[in-house]
Amino acid sequence: MKNLALASLILSHRATAFSTASPFNRSIVNANSNNNPTRQPMARRMIGSILDLLSGGDGGMITPDQAIKGRDQPMAGIDNLRHYVLGNKLTEVPEGYKEAVFGNGCFWGSEKAMWRMPKGIHSTAVGYCAGYTKNPTYNEACSSMTGHTEGVRVVYNPEEISFVDILRMFWESHDPTQYMGQGNDRGSQYRSGFYYFDDDQRRLIEASKAAYEKALGDREIKTEIASASDYDKYGGLWYFGEPYHQQYLAKPGARPYCSAQPQGVSLPPFEEWCPEDLQEKHKPTLPEAFWKRHGPVRGCSVVRFDNEPISESSYAS
Repeated sequence: MKNLALASLILSHRATAFSTASPFNRSIVNANSNNNPTRQPMARRMIGSILDLLSGGDGGMITPDQAIKGRDQPMAGIDNLRHYVLGNKLTEVPEGYKEAVFGNGCFWGSEKAMWRMPKGIHSTAVGYCAGYTKNPTYNEACSSMTGHTEGVRVVYNPEEISFVDILRMFWESHDPTQYMGQGNDRGSQYRSGFYYFDDDQRRLIEASKAAYEKALGDREIKTEIASASDYDKYGGLWYFGEPYHQQYLAKPGARPYCSAQPQGVSLPPFEEWCPEDLQEKHKPTLPEAFWKRHGPVRGCSVVRFDNEPISESSYAS
């Protein structure tokens, strides 16, 4: 009963638990300033997960009417910010390029897996997606009271890399059978999800999900699949995260943290699951040799890898 009462108290205060009026949170805000951007994200992440565990963990999503109110002002410091590794502007989408947005656990490692792909990636960014609060902050998203999941946005050139290659990296980089979390990171802000911008993306996500579920021994995949347009009424699917979170694992002093739980299971061959009418248009551009040499292995390991994109010569036969 004591635990239930504590959980109830925590839940009733989640939306304000990280108010800047708190001396503890003031230290976090200061620690995450430009002068010292890497000291405290782990503390907030751990506390957010503890709150979710105490309140029953894996408790599902809040409803839009329960979400905390946001703000009209977009995230400061993002306009003109360039990718720490690739050098391109985070906000730009060049003509002919496309976007992919997903969440599969802690966004630090998820983003790194994408910017390291050997070709076709213009930029990656971390942020908050598929929620109800306009322009949320990290504190707010960590409270589970915005409905967002930690997400990654990939801007890519479809002439150089296929959406299917990005999709395969997504599936193999985490355990999509976990509900509302990855590893020790629990709560709706760590849920697995992939959000489509057109019907081709939808069909490829759904077909690959069915194939990967079978590859995992028919364990049910819990990944959320939804249209980006579903979130227009809440201000949009995607909001950029704070500048200090962008390409976090590439920056000096970053803590090599990753909670993802790759299963060491490969997505079945493309020809076996892709709808026939999409096979020519969306065939993979990365050869199997790439996946054998650089594909995710069981347990998170991306934090140990170099920050630069993988060289094509490293897997050329």
